[in-house]
Amino acid sequence: MTRCRSLGSCDLRSVAAMILYFAADLIWATKIKGTADSLGLACRPVRTPAMLEDRLADSQVTAVLVDLDVPETAMVLIARLKRENAEKARGIRIVAWGPHVEKALFLQAREAGAQEVLTRGALDREMGAILTELAGGSRA
Repeated sequence: MTRCRSLGSCDLRSVAAMILYFAADLIWATKIKGTADSLGLACRPVRTPAMLEDRLADSQVTAVLVDLDVPETAMVLIARLKRENAEKARGIRIVAWGPHVEKALFLQAREAGAQEVLTRGALDREMGAILTELAGGSRA
């Protein structure tokens, strides 16, 4: 996998597996990015649908993690990814996560197109294995 030290010298399309993430707060964003960095995995944030479009255009995205704490944005991102997958058969894996008490929101995320929906606790406990799997490895 190609690792880039500066964006100016790197063609992001050469990265073998890019994981994107939409995190509602800095704590989750830091956990995801820090874990990905420690594993040597390419991982970039997405904050808006427009930013998602840009990332899809400049990266070989294999997966997107979507925080359900901001349901309006999360559902728009999932719907856009589902459409992208259908249009171009890209096979982008969509994994959503949120508070364990939000069963209706979990169902809504699945219906919108998320292949996997996790509780915050499950994501936190298994983050390294999940990111490795999303990058093309296997979950131990």
